[in-house]
Amino acid sequence: MSAIPLLQATDIVKHFPVGGGLFAKARIVRAVDGVSFEIARGETLSLVGESGCGKSTVGRAVLRLVPLTSGQVLLDGQRIDDLSASALRPLRRRMQVVFQDPFSSLNPRMRVRDVLIEPMRNFGLHEGRWDARIAELLDLVRLPKDSAGRWPHEFSGGQRQRIGIARALAAEPDLIVCDEAVSALDVSVKAQVVNLLQDLQADLGLAMLFISHDLAIVEHMTHRIAVMYLGRIVEVAERRSLFAAPKHPYTEALLSAVPVPEPGAQRRRIILAGDVPSPVNPPSGCRFHTRCPYAFDRCRSEEPALRATAAGHLVACHLHEGPDPAKLLARAA
Repeated sequence: MSAIPLLQATDIVKHFPVGGGLFAKARIVRAVDGVSFEIARGETLSLVGESGCGKSTVGRAVLRLVPLTSGQVLLDGQRIDDLSASALRPLRRRMQVVFQDPFSSLNPRMRVRDVLIEPMRNFGLHEGRWDARIAELLDLVRLPKDSAGRWPHEFSGGQRQRIGIARALAAEPDLIVCDEAVSALDVSVKAQVVNLLQDLQADLGLAMLFISHDLAIVEHMTHRIAVMYLGRIVEVAERRSLFAAPKHPYTEALLSAVPVPEPGAQRRRIILAGDVPSPVNPPSGCRFHTRCPYAFDRCRSEEPALRATAAGHLVACHLHEGPDPAKLLARAA
């Protein structure tokens, strides 16, 4: 495996101006406010958090669907955030996306055959053998070959999402961003699509940025997890490490809501006080301190850095700084 990450985001920021007018100054929504992560070839990194935390904006920003306010994004060591549209075009083939809503992500006026031909035509792939490649793609996503001649409205939601996955695969990408790709599906269909994504990754060596708010799904399909809160990453760890020993109080609260499959087993549910603050005016210091049961004075005035607490486990929390985190936790409690 190459030592260079397939995708590397460094301190990326995306702010949106809202409101404003002749006599009013525009406010700034700090949707993404200094996020860094890496994805290796063949790896799935899941980005999780509550709605509005900025995770979908991160996905769109690394794909250059929205321009960055600042920061850098590198694909295979090449910086792409400052490329012109023409210079970026050949690299877009290597980064594809599967959107959340299978009902609005397909053109209702295009048959499935045309939906799948479009990326191949755009990137000059498989000219002269499009129909053979369409048959291969439909087989990959486990749809019958006669699906090519049908219209999107003739399919169920899960089938449409399979078509969306096939469309992404048609470009032969190295990375797929799955932006809440299973959240609109029924539970049984959701499991089928997750299993399909896992099989495709194993067979094709794909890397994935899997954006979700559903930790029960994430637990079964990811290598590493990055937890976001109010525009910042607060914890990054391998899946087993994060589920076994979460470090950040926000991660603990999220995991406490995940159902336990064993009969009779229960997790201690942590109910967070208050609402998520506005990204227009985030709290000073640690952004989670207004809801954190362990917050102390330093949390209210100083923003914690993302630091390693163990091999491969990063956390942004003052409770885990210093030589003895247990004493800090006891003092904070």
